[in-house]
Amino acid sequence: MKKTHLIGILVIAIAIAAIVSTFSDSSSYASFAESKQTNKEIHVVGKLQKEKEMIYNPIQDANYFSFYVKDQEGEECKVIYAGTKPQDFEKSEQIVLIGKMQDATFHASKILMKCPSKYTNDKVETKEFKAQTS
Repeated sequence: MKKTHLIGILVIAIAIAAIVSTFSDSSSYASFAESKQTNKEIHVVGKLQKEKEMIYNPIQDANYFSFYVKDQEGEECKVIYAGTKPQDFEKSEQIVLIGKMQDATFHASKILMKCPSKYTNDKVETKEFKAQTS
């Protein structure tokens, strides 16, 4: 077998391994109910429950923010975010939470907010916020 054939086979094997590892490590969209059954990081799409209590006291702990979200299946869950409260959080139309369920609360490592644009009524502005890591 020629060296070029061996190199070609090696390149193909590395590409296949990279594709397989990308799919196995990627998180997926799920509901709060599904997140209780897995220990993997997932995306949960939902709406902020504005009538429920939001706890953020930057003087006491600037990296603790808790609130309630109702997912697309209608299940409501308390969310804890280890970061500062995002600007215009209450104005968000839809929230994508990235994180894991621990006990009965969802611990978010990232929050993606879809807010109405201030310039046009038909466009949606998206903002991403990452939690503080210790």
